[in-house]
Amino acid sequence: MASTPAAAQPGTERAGGVQSVERAFQLLEALADAGGTAALSELSASSGLPMPTIHRLIRTLVQQGYVRQDTARRYTLGPRLIRLGETAGRLLGSWARPYLAELMEVTGETANLAVLEGGEVVYVGQVQSRRSMRMFTEVGRRVQPHCTGVGKALLAQLPEDEARAVLGAQPLPAHTPYTLTDPQELLRHLAAARESGYVVDDQEQEIGVRCIAVAVPGAPTPTALSVSGPEARIRALEDQHGEAALVPVMREIAARLGRVLAP
Repeated sequence: MASTPAAAQPGTERAGGVQSVERAFQLLEALADAGGTAALSELSASSGLPMPTIHRLIRTLVQQGYVRQDTARRYTLGPRLIRLGETAGRLLGSWARPYLAELMEVTGETANLAVLEGGEVVYVGQVQSRRSMRMFTEVGRRVQPHCTGVGKALLAQLPEDEARAVLGAQPLPAHTPYTLTDPQELLRHLAAARESGYVVDDQEQEIGVRCIAVAVPGAPTPTALSVSGPEARIRALEDQHGEAALVPVMREIAARLGRVLAP
């Protein structure tokens, strides 16, 4: 009886299929890392994949709507990814809700979860304070990163050159008299935040509102959680020490959430 060629053996087919899936995701991530647009030569250089493999996978991704080719023969992330991202964002908020609820119970203030997407902050989860005067941000809302606690906590997770690219070189828009508008000053602020492990939004987005934010370590994309509320109440939380100290409590909850979200 003639033997089955190796390429046709079931185990080999499965292994090849898995490798193709892995490489397709590798290309999508390379496109995302390039800002969403890249030429085939750039994808080959960043991914290390041979050009024939990239041609084959890109053609399939284009046919499925996950990648588009523009008029300059460059490739961009496709619109079909939007639905996947929106659904994943909603699930992220659901997975995080018990941890946000715990943070709200410990602090009494509104707890938020946000990710960085396309240079903007996207709120993906929130548990509101039970107090009559409380902060509210609609889940799904997009804001600029330079004037929010979660935004600065997200930027602080990026290499400095990437954070610099997000901020740009021009003065940033001021939302209040306290907003940091100088990109260089903000970069110094982010460097200090990396050392301290937390960031503060001191009325930089809205007068009378203070926010403390920390990174969620281990998450597959830059993620941050925060507590926000009236300035006087948040300052009172910051003054607490020992087991009730605000930042250590937040970082401990963030670490546990990060382990759940880790790929």
